Amino acid sequence: MILLELFLSFLQIGAFSFGGGYAAMPLIQAQVVTKYHWLSMAEFTDLITISQMTPGPIAVNSATFVGIKIAGIPGALIATLGCILPSCIIVTLIASLYLKYRNLSLLQGILGSLRPAVVAMIASAGISILITAFWGSSAAIALADTNWDLVVIFILCIVLLQKCKLNPILVMVLAGVMKVVVDVVVGFL
Repeated sequence: MILLELFLSFLQIGAFSFGGGYAAMPLIQAQVVTKYHWLSMAEFTDLITISQMTPGPIAVNSATFVGIKIAGIPGALIATLGCILPSCIIVTLIASLYLKYRNLSLLQGILGSLRPAVVAMIASAGISILITAFWGSSAAIALADTNWDLVVIFILCIVLLQKCKLNPILVMVLAGVMKVVVDVVVGFL
């Protein structure tokens, strides 16, 4: 039964996650945190971090991670299959239709109308992860409960990415190093 739930859950994510991995995050969260309670919000944030750092699409990495946590290797295989199956089918159909009707203005209008929805889904996922990182998994946002270490690291990362134009991978590594240094310093105090 759990394998069927994993398959159907990630089939749904794979079928409706237009716009890539970041757009899929709210859908993944709704399934694995809210509906089935397979992960806590803190674990979900860790999942996104791990999925981002490992090669491959975020949704597929998430499916594999959740599947292995819930049902071992069979769970990972089933969840991953559920996640990629809709894409394989949809991309094959769309590619054939696009090649046939690519000059049609209606098609261009449909593609253009999907862009704002994708941006909204990415923003929603980013805000959700930001809130969890700065204030934990509680719903209340209070200044006293703010994780200031992570706020400072976040601001430094934004500056490094926007002003210094550093490579995002290097910034991720530096953020990890900064957090380890902060934890070591706090441990000595």
